[in-house]
Amino acid sequence: MKRAFVAASVVFLLLAAPAASFAVADEYDDTQAHPLRVATYLLHPIGYAAEWIIFRPFHYLVSSAAPVFGHRPHAENYID
Repeated sequence: MKRAFVAASVVFLLLAAPAASFAVADEYDDTQAHPLRVATYLLHPIGYAAEWIIFRPFHYLVSSAAPVFGHRPHAENYID
Protein backbone atom coordinates (compact mmCIF):
# COMPACT_ATOMS: atom_id res chain seq x y z
CA MET A 1 0.00 0.00 0.00
CA LYS A 2 2.83 2.35 0.87
CA ARG A 3 4.58 1.65 -2.43
CA ALA A 4 1.38 2.32 -4.36
CA PHE A 5 0.96 5.67 -2.62
CA VAL A 6 4.57 6.65 -3.34
CA ALA A 7 4.27 5.54 -6.96
CA ALA A 8 1.02 7.47 -7.40
CA SER A 9 2.60 10.56 -5.85
CA VAL A 10 5.60 10.36 -8.16
CA VAL A 11 3.39 9.94 -11.23
CA PHE A 12 1.23 12.87 -10.15
CA LEU A 13 4.26 15.11 -9.63
CA LEU A 14 5.77 14.13 -12.97
CA LEU A 15 2.53 14.89 -14.77
CA ALA A 16 1.64 18.06 -12.85
CA ALA A 17 5.08 19.72 -12.72
CA PRO A 18 5.44 20.51 -16.43
CA ALA A 19 1.97 22.05 -16.59
CA ALA A 20 2.67 24.21 -13.55
CA SER A 21 6.04 25.38 -14.88
CA PHE A 22 4.76 27.11 -18.02
CA ALA A 23 4.65 30.84 -17.47
CA VAL A 24 1.80 32.73 -19.01
CA ALA A 25 3.08 35.82 -20.79
CA ASP A 26 1.24 38.98 -19.94
CA GLU A 27 -0.02 41.37 -22.56
CA TYR A 28 2.48 43.76 -24.09
CA ASP A 29 2.06 47.47 -23.58
CA ASP A 30 4.27 50.45 -24.36
CA THR A 31 5.66 50.73 -20.83
CA GLN A 32 7.70 47.60 -21.48
CA ALA A 33 9.55 49.33 -24.31
CA HIS A 34 10.83 52.17 -22.14
CA PRO A 35 14.66 52.22 -22.27
CA LEU A 36 14.97 52.03 -18.49
CA ARG A 37 12.67 49.00 -18.37
CA VAL A 38 14.83 47.25 -20.96
CA ALA A 39 17.91 48.10 -18.87
CA THR A 40 16.29 46.61 -15.77
CA TYR A 41 15.58 43.39 -17.67
CA LEU A 42 19.30 43.16 -18.32
CA LEU A 43 20.52 44.29 -14.88
CA HIS A 44 18.07 42.41 -12.64
CA PRO A 45 19.78 38.99 -13.01
CA ILE A 46 23.12 40.58 -12.09
CA GLY A 47 21.65 42.15 -8.95
CA TYR A 48 19.86 38.95 -7.99
CA ALA A 49 23.06 36.92 -8.36
CA ALA A 50 25.06 39.52 -6.42
CA GLU A 51 22.56 39.38 -3.57
CA TRP A 52 22.82 35.62 -3.22
CA ILE A 53 26.54 35.24 -3.96
CA ILE A 54 27.99 38.32 -2.22
CA PHE A 55 25.62 40.15 0.11
CA ARG A 56 23.77 37.33 1.87
CA PRO A 57 26.96 35.44 2.78
CA PHE A 58 28.52 38.75 3.89
CA HIS A 59 25.51 39.47 6.11
CA TYR A 60 25.76 35.97 7.57
CA LEU A 61 29.43 36.54 8.43
CA VAL A 62 28.79 39.96 9.94
CA SER A 63 25.77 38.81 11.95
CA SER A 64 27.63 35.77 13.29
CA ALA A 65 30.35 38.08 14.67
CA ALA A 66 27.91 40.79 15.77
CA PRO A 67 29.94 42.23 18.70
CA VAL A 68 32.96 42.78 16.46
CA PHE A 69 31.06 44.56 13.70
CA GLY A 70 28.39 46.24 15.84
CA HIS A 71 25.60 44.45 14.02
CA ARG A 72 22.16 44.43 15.66
CA PRO A 73 19.16 42.32 14.60
CA HIS A 74 16.52 44.24 12.67
CA ALA A 75 13.97 43.91 15.49
CA GLU A 76 16.15 46.07 17.73
CA ASN A 77 15.95 48.97 15.29
CA TYR A 78 12.24 49.47 15.92
CA ILE A 79 10.79 51.13 19.01
CA ASP A 80 7.57 49.61 20.33
